Amino acid sequence: MDLRATTYDVTDQVATLTLSRPHRHNAWTGTMHTEYRHLLDVAEADSAVRAIIVTGDPEGRAFCVGGDSEALAGHVAKGGYDAGTAEDIATPGYGLSPAFDADFAYQFGLTKPIVVAANGAAAGVGLALTCFADVRFFATEAAYTCAHGRLGLPAEFGLSWTLPRLVGLTRAADLVLSSRRFTGAEAAEIGLATAAVASTEVLPHAVEYTRELIANNSRASLRESKRQLYLDLHRSAAESVNDANATLAELMKGDDYREGVAALREKRPPNFR
Repeated sequence: MDLRATTYDVTDQVATLTLSRPHRHNAWTGTMHTEYRHLLDVAEADSAVRAIIVTGDPEGRAFCVGGDSEALAGHVAKGGYDAGTAEDIATPGYGLSPAFDADFAYQFGLTKPIVVAANGAAAGVGLALTCFADVRFFATEAAYTCAHGRLGLPAEFGLSWTLPRLVGLTRAADLVLSSRRFTGAEAAEIGLATAAVASTEVLPHAVEYTRELIANNSRASLRESKRQLYLDLHRSAAESVNDANATLAELMKGDDYREGVAALREKRPPNFR
């Protein structure tokens, strides 16, 4: 695909997907949505990729300010919402559960961890994207917001579902109902962000975290752990325990488990194949 709104790079088993419309503060468009799904599909299928980082072009001075204002004006002119995407758009992560077969929820269905490095402001769809990631690093001083209230719209792209699960109903109600701006520092304080660091350090911090993640955990462990996390959102405690027991029995037959035990006994880092 000819990339116009994103860039893509793979280094040391980590794919970095960058939202890249710096002249528009990395604002979201149908083209960006199409490329984003395509690149996640590419990363998921690439055996050389073990984890995915999503960030914003720093020249845009934001992670993603939400829907492009020109596109929003186009919706007004058309009298309704137009996603601006083709019917054959890629469907990464689809198939694990019908509960995840929708915009951004499909990130739960991917087998590889997604780490967001939100190195600047995020609003609306930009914030929603981060909430469907597995790990989030925000810029301490940057502003984040649901934004929909100022446009006379409902909470978009599942924010009314993700935020209560990430920060609790009371705090989610504040963020969703008010559409107020909050800093990365506050996001970390309430548990929305894994951590908040200076904007110039968000991506390096995410890279270091991700490299440690894949160095210390096998592919199978990361894949199954992610699957468990999100399927268990819709399962009983007993279903979770029974699934864990079955998966444990299967993975204990493999080389990764033998290597993990050997590394533990020899007091060294594991060297997973």
